[in-house]
Amino acid sequence: MPHPDYSDPLNTLTEVVRRFRGVLHVARQSSWYRSAPVPASDQPWFVNAVLAVETDMSEDDLLQMLHKIERDFGRIRRQRWEARVLDLDLLAYHDRITENQDQLAGPVLPHPHMQERAFVLAPIHEIAPGWRHPVSGLRASELLKMLPSEQPFDIVGPDDISC
Repeated sequence: MPHPDYSDPLNTLTEVVRRFRGVLHVARQSSWYRSAPVPASDQPWFVNAVLAVETDMSEDDLLQMLHKIERDFGRIRRQRWEARVLDLDLLAYHDRITENQDQLAGPVLPHPHMQERAFVLAPIHEIAPGWRHPVSGLRASELLKMLPSEQPFDIVGPDDISC
């Protein structure tokens, strides 16, 4: 969705990455991916990327920072999977697997749905082809091949983004 200050999603995400660089070491960033919403809905397509960051923050502190940035950009959490200006997820933290499975109670690691989403797996494969899912042990490329073809995505640049 367009942001009132940054306009299209790519400009919004570019500003988010700029803010990350002020606090975290961004080791790698994927291309920008445009993808259909999952689960399927009449929402507009999303723009996504994956960042590999290096930090001394705990996973709890990192997730709190992500939620603060979302709030700074106007996100109000009301309903699951609603259209939103910004959605930042902590996908994995080293190889940590949490016992907690309630996202309202703190980080759930790895992200409970990442292995089901092409728009997550494709950018992970781009920046970390050797990465393995902490639970299944499968590479992102292997998980991607297992997904149904109903999750289209493409790599985009600034001229490709429409709101």
